[in-house]
Amino acid sequence: MSGLRSVLFIQGVMIGFIGLAMIFPILADWMANDDYDLPDLAAFSVSAIVSLIIGAGLAFASGATKAPLSLRDNFLISGLSWITISIFAALPLMAGNYQLSFTDAMFEVISGLTTTGATILSDLDTAPPGLLLWRSILHWIGGIGIILMAIAILPMLSVGGMQLFRLQSSDTSDKIFAGASQIAAGITLVYSGLTLVCFLSYWTMGMSAFDAINHAMATVATGGFSTRDASFGYFFDNPDIHGPLLEVASLFMILSALPFGLFLLALRGNISALWRDGQVRFYLAIIFLAVLALYLSLIFSNIYPSLDAARLATFNGISVITGTGFAVRDYSAWGPFAAGLLFSLTFIGGCAGSASCGLKVFRFQIALKALHEFGRKLVYPHSVVAEKYNGRPITPAIYRSVLVFFFVYFTSFATIAVLLSLFHLDPITALSAAAASLACVGPGLGEIVGPAGNYASLPDGAKWILAAAMLLGRLEFFTLLVFLTPGFWRS
Repeated sequence: MSGLRSVLFIQGVMIGFIGLAMIFPILADWMANDDYDLPDLAAFSVSAIVSLIIGAGLAFASGATKAPLSLRDNFLISGLSWITISIFAALPLMAGNYQLSFTDAMFEVISGLTTTGATILSDLDTAPPGLLLWRSILHWIGGIGIILMAIAILPMLSVGGMQLFRLQSSDTSDKIFAGASQIAAGITLVYSGLTLVCFLSYWTMGMSAFDAINHAMATVATGGFSTRDASFGYFFDNPDIHGPLLEVASLFMILSALPFGLFLLALRGNISALWRDGQVRFYLAIIFLAVLALYLSLIFSNIYPSLDAARLATFNGISVITGTGFAVRDYSAWGPFAAGLLFSLTFIGGCAGSASCGLKVFRFQIALKALHEFGRKLVYPHSVVAEKYNGRPITPAIYRSVLVFFFVYFTSFATIAVLLSLFHLDPITALSAAAASLACVGPGLGEIVGPAGNYASLPDGAKWILAAAMLLGRLEFFTLLVFLTPGFWRS
C-alpha cells in the first residue's frame, strides 16, 4: 500500500509540474497581445489552474512516504507518468485556438513528450506563440525525462540490455555521482547548458529569439517540432539567416544523441571519456558513412549542386539518424536509394543515455559481437570466447535481453504497419509511419506523412495506434508491456 501511495504522490507532483510549466505559454500569449491569442491564453490559464488543483489534491491525499520503491513501483512510475502528463498537457490544445479533438490533442502531445515531432497542425507560421512554445516545452520535458530514465531507471530494470549502463558498477572510475538527486541535478545542468548554447547559436545567426528558443529545445531534445510549416527549410531559404545554420544544428543534434552521463564525466575532468567510449566511436562512424552515401546519391542523381548536396545530406541524414526529424527539403523525392537509406536509418537512433530514441547503437554493437562469437564457435567449437563491451564482459543475460528487444521491436513494427494498412493506407505510408513512430523520428516517407506533409488526414484509429507506438518506442517497450502480464499485478 505504501508503494501505491508513493506512485500516486509522484503522479500528483507530475500533474502539478505540468500546471506550473503552462505559465510559460501563458506569458508568451500575454506578451504577444494579439486578439487571436486570447482563446489560447484563456485555455492555458484554465488548464494550468485545473492541473495545479488536481495535482496538489492527489499529492496531498496520497501523502509522501519514505518507504523504498519496489521493482513494480518503478515500472508503474515510469509508465504512468508519461500517460498522466500527456492527458493534462492536452487540455489547452482542446480548449485553445485550434479546438483540437481529444484524439488530435493527445496525438500532438504524445508526439511532443516522446520527442517524435509528428504533427497534425498546419499554418504554424501564424499559430499563437503560446501553443508553439508549449509544443517545444513538451519536447524539452520529454528529452530530459528519458535521459534520466535511461541512466537511473532502465538499467535497474534490465530493459533490453540496459544493465550495461548501471551507474553504480564495481569499476569506481565509472561512477558519476553518488545519488539519484545528484545524477538528476548533473544531467539537468548539462541539458540546460546545451540548450542555452544552442539557443544563442541560432539567435546570433539570424533567427528571432522566439524561433531560436523553440528550435533549441526541439534540437537538444531530438524532437523536431518547428515554428514553421517548412521546418528548417524556412530558414535555409531566408536571406536574413547568416552563418552555417544547418551545420550548427547538425552538431547539436549529434551532441544530443550522445550519452549525457559521459558529458558529466567530462565536466569532472575526464575529458577523454566521450571519445574512449566504444558506443560513441561506432555511432560517429555510422553517421559519417550514412551521410557520405546520401551525399554521393545526390551527386550522382544531379539533384543539387555539390555544396548544397553536402549540406542537405549532412543535415537530413543526421536529423533522421538522431531521431530529431527536422527537414529542409522533401527527401522522399530524392530517389529510391536515398529514400531507402533514410528509411533504414530511421531504426538506428542514438546512444544509450541520450535524448534520442530508436534501437540504440549499443544494441547493434552487442548483436555484432554475438554474431562474431557465434561464428568463432562454429570454426573453433571448443574455444572459450569472452566478448567485452567497453571493457566489461557481456553476459548471457545481456545477449538475451538484446535479442528479445530486437524481436519485440521488429514484431511491433510489423504489427503496427499491418494495423495501419487496415485503414487503407498505402504500403509506403503504413511502413514509414510505423517506423517513424516507433523510433520517434516524426516524418516518414510519401505525400501524407513525409517531410512535406503531416499526420492530420489519418483516421483517428490510426492516430491512436501511432501514439501508442510512440510511447512504446520511447519507453523501451517493456516498461509498458509489463503491465499486460498477470504476474505484474499479483501481490
